[in-house]
Amino acid sequence: MKRVLRIGVLIFLPILTLALGWELGITYERKSTQDTIQELEFLYKGKTASGSLVHDPEREVNLSLMWGVWRLLLQHYIAPEKLQVTPMLYGAVAGLVQALDDPYTSFMTPKENQDFKETLRGTLHGIGAELTMKKGLVVVVAPIKGSPAQAAGLLPEDIIVKVNGVEVTDEPLNAVVQRIRGPKGTVVTLAVMRGNETALRIFEIKRDNITIPSVQNEVKKTASGSIGYIAVNQFGDGTITEVEKVLKGFKGENIKGIIVDLRYNGGGYLEGAVELASLFLKQGKIVTVQRRSGEPVHHYVNGRPLEPDIPLAVIINACTASASELFAGAMQDLKRGKIVGKLSFGKGTVQEVYDLPGGSSLRVTVAHWLTPNGKDLGKEGVHPDIDMDRTQEDMIAGRDPQLDAALNWLLDHEQPVSPEPSASVSSASSKAKSSKGLKEIPVEN
Repeated sequence: MKRVLRIGVLIFLPILTLALGWELGITYERKSTQDTIQELEFLYKGKTASGSLVHDPEREVNLSLMWGVWRLLLQHYIAPEKLQVTPMLYGAVAGLVQALDDPYTSFMTPKENQDFKETLRGTLHGIGAELTMKKGLVVVVAPIKGSPAQAAGLLPEDIIVKVNGVEVTDEPLNAVVQRIRGPKGTVVTLAVMRGNETALRIFEIKRDNITIPSVQNEVKKTASGSIGYIAVNQFGDGTITEVEKVLKGFKGENIKGIIVDLRYNGGGYLEGAVELASLFLKQGKIVTVQRRSGEPVHHYVNGRPLEPDIPLAVIINACTASASELFAGAMQDLKRGKIVGKLSFGKGTVQEVYDLPGGSSLRVTVAHWLTPNGKDLGKEGVHPDIDMDRTQEDMIAGRDPQLDAALNWLLDHEQPVSPEPSASVSSASSKAKSSKGLKEIPVEN
């Protein structure tokens, strides 16, 4: 038992809330299990994979306090049946990670890790709503289109106060999510605070299997011409393939411009944002990733654009986060598209996910990323070129001023001039640098 816990601590020192949709504000890189094993082998030798020396907590940290508390619980706790080794071990590791006070670095139990992977694949069970934490409150980001949450009438900015009669305002988001999720066909009761209303609204929602559409599209036909519309809801496993298919389908529609809607997109794979930007740019640097040591890594377009010249508008809001901010920031810096909506969430860090023994995982912040012009969006977010709000009243009434503003700008806009190539961002060198360190590494939200 003692050896098991020490191994857990060693794993985590060196190196979701996936409630109902996906977690807001996460950009991920993928790490394979083999990558993790190789890194752990180096760590046990007291070195990182790059060869530099590391501190060894197994030798330098006195864990007598933890063992003493554990023994006192075993000897005196009134309900000995609750003293189960695995939950206590997970709790100890989760507490270690939480002490960093980084909302994006977390330990995931096997169940949470499985939910996380299902979410990135676009499938899960629950009521179908994205949640986030704001000032200690559980807030609805948006119900998923066609979900039980949408059918029941949940709206963005609703605050969940109780789940099945239990107060959840002091609980972490992971715990609230687990209360809400449950077997298909069962009912969960939510008490919700909406706006300035004094009375709580009660929603009884039947849980169901939820399929998250990674991409939605249509052609908006107007008297002044047609506009292609693409809503990218997350950067998951198949997102770019879907967008490529949509863009090819637009070819025969004689469209005058394209809208990429990133509202409520909480992020996903870092490489997805780079690949999406590559569809609209002939050349250019998309993002710079700066880890805690070493030279920054620059990621460039892949040299295979599908629509590098057509007028482009990108819609964002306060729930546009992480990888989606990366895309919007690159389009703005490189003057490729007009940004419409409200100030984005403001997250500028990258996480890696390490799969661990027994099915658990560690999600850890490993780097900052910067836009092509060096802007740290974690500090300031993406500021729209056309500032336009969409209120809750607009949503209830079916109005979308942000979409209207994007349509109007595209219909009035002339063909843009693509940025001139430069030696520092040529497509040839871009392709080589783009693949470095950008293997699919999971993040979410």
